Amino acid sequence: MVDQRHRHVVEIYPDKVIKRFRSRSRDEPYCEWRALTLLSRHAPGLAPEPLQAELYGDQPTVVMSRLGGSQLRGTRVPQDQITALANALTTLHTAVPPSVLTTLPLRRGHAVELVELVGAWAPEPAPPVVRHAMSEGRRWLEKEAGGFRAPLGQPVFGRGDSNLANFLWDGSRVRMVDFEDSGRSDRAFELAEVTEHVSTWVDSDFDHRAFLDHFDLGPSERGRLGAARRLLALTWLRVLAGDDADNPRNPPGTLERQAERVLELLAA
Repeated sequence: MVDQRHRHVVEIYPDKVIKRFRSRSRDEPYCEWRALTLLSRHAPGLAPEPLQAELYGDQPTVVMSRLGGSQLRGTRVPQDQITALANALTTLHTAVPPSVLTTLPLRRGHAVELVELVGAWAPEPAPPVVRHAMSEGRRWLEKEAGGFRAPLGQPVFGRGDSNLANFLWDGSRVRMVDFEDSGRSDRAFELAEVTEHVSTWVDSDFDHRAFLDHFDLGPSERGRLGAARRLLALTWLRVLAGDDADNPRNPPGTLERQAERVLELLAA
């Protein structure tokens, strides 16, 4: 089976997966290999085992073991799977020793990068609720942007992509795939990315509050979590507004629903 994606091609075999990257302009092959190697050493079983890599050719390639299980996306995620997901993320966040974590670059799509992305957006004509959400979001961002440039909260190893399709349930635990945007992050931002990823509500039934209840957050982390959720919701509004109307990736009305989600978060 071959899965065609915009940044890479994935070949799936009974015992292994071969990921062929279309380029290495964003260091994605290296990030993937580094993550698999670190997790194999510090959290074995959480992610695929790294088998082989060619990182510097014309078509960089990473070969890894194949994980069993079914993805969480597109399902009603029950409480036992939410608990397993929270446990898996806690393992991921704490697996890499601090002495190693401090040497890693920030993950792609970190908060400062998203502030710049949303701030530079010049939206095309859009439905009124979308224009209103973006207007309110930019007003909020003008006041809060500086806070995202402050030092990170509790440092963790961050995935870089919290699509529920990347979390696999094998009947007893959740494991994870796809680390090409991984790097250093902070826990509040990583948890916010899970709760605000469009995959948790556009075609899945995921209890965000039950998920967050698994994490003991102090006052500063709770504040950063709320701010990060707003920023990520605005980022998704930008992404969805650029969806190809002739070849949409999401159901009709997703953009408007995202705008309403932004407005609810800003009002909270």
